[in-house]
Amino acid sequence: MTTHQTIQLLRAYESQNVLFYEPDGSWPIVWERARGVHVWDAEGEKYLDLTAAFGVAAAGHANPRIVRAGQRQMAKLLHAMGDVHPHAPKARLARELSRITFERWPNESKARSSKSGVSTGKTIFCNSGFEAVEAALKTAILATGRRGVIAFAGAYHGLGYGALNATHRDHFRGPFRSQLGEFGHFVPFPTSAGKRKRKEPHSEDKKRETRHLVSCPELAALEARIRSLCRRERIGAILVEPIQARGGINLPLPEFLPLLRQLCDEYGALLILDEIYTGFGRTGKWFACEHSGVVPDVICLGKALTGGFPLSACVGRAQLMDAAWPVSTGEAIHTSTFLGHPVGCAMALAQIGEIRRLKLCERSARLGAFLISELTKFPSLKSEVIRRVRGAGLMVGLELRNADGSPATAKSLRVIKAMLRHGFILLPEGAHGNVISFTPPLTITEAQLIGMVSALQKVLLGE
Repeated sequence: MTTHQTIQLLRAYESQNVLFYEPDGSWPIVWERARGVHVWDAEGEKYLDLTAAFGVAAAGHANPRIVRAGQRQMAKLLHAMGDVHPHAPKARLARELSRITFERWPNESKARSSKSGVSTGKTIFCNSGFEAVEAALKTAILATGRRGVIAFAGAYHGLGYGALNATHRDHFRGPFRSQLGEFGHFVPFPTSAGKRKRKEPHSEDKKRETRHLVSCPELAALEARIRSLCRRERIGAILVEPIQARGGINLPLPEFLPLLRQLCDEYGALLILDEIYTGFGRTGKWFACEHSGVVPDVICLGKALTGGFPLSACVGRAQLMDAAWPVSTGEAIHTSTFLGHPVGCAMALAQIGEIRRLKLCERSARLGAFLISELTKFPSLKSEVIRRVRGAGLMVGLELRNADGSPATAKSLRVIKAMLRHGFILLPEGAHGNVISFTPPLTITEAQLIGMVSALQKVLLGE
């Protein structure tokens, strides 16, 4: 089927809100197949994928070991009964997720297993990322009895009706506001530079509710805002992405997550980290929270978990999960038909194995630093465009702004479409679409990045 035929069928039979079509046919392309870091369209044109299909293909598209794991599982057991009659891959994956999160992290202040002396994690399996977030939100209200959730400007936690309460952009929330519970309270996400010294409160200050844990003015203001909300509202959780992806590849100040951890401990709220995009080596470590050494109460995982099968996970401290969720009496209060799908679990186990075998976390850190270095070497653009580069591992953003500081949205989109014509798949991020993001498969090579950067430089300078 040609690109034109596929697009015509979709225009006739799919909701018109799903896909964006350029009238001249330049967008979108129709994917026919993908392998490694490359995608081929319906006409056989080859592209270098700088998106990893929304960060999913961390170990490369159609990684042979992951594909074989899925095929073997399909031939043996294609579907099971998630909350009734289980299967072994789900049990093995739940154990593996505990091992790579709470059992691996330094966690001296949390509950420990009396037998092993280490913390463990317990998992609720889901299908998509927003479902993992919603399972975490349910965990918070069960654990604390408080409905309020603090989230952040620029946050994207998915579009389900629970997660939508914590997704910031009004483009997504606005049309459905009248049906939402509106339990989310938004505060600024601190990304600006400046002096970043932490200070410990004096002993006499520890009795004062208004004490500040940080000296950076921006974080001090944020701390005061969160304290105020915790006093006025029934706050059961703080939900945050360690690095905002859809929000524009926004990196917070280094003290940000430690501050949230301390505030959650002080007010008895859960710290929920949405690592659906940042997890599994994307930022140069297994999970982005490891850059600051912060251990969450609950972590939400998805995207790169399986390398291409719809599966996500809400993983929490075992003691917390056992205290929050009641023992099943035969009817689970949170489940789904495809919970812990056997094919997805088999692929996830293989994906985790490939991340280890190929040392993709270390590779992401090294190549991400290289990519940032190359992007910052670009010669100056025309005076009306300002470039800003930021990122961690292979989650990198190139922000374009006009001379007056406004988002250079039109420029960014022209560049992305031009790069597509040159054989490179890129995406815009941020509320204004003015951040060109780079989240390729972690298997990409330095030579491939150099080729992309060279093409991008020519496109930018030619604009």
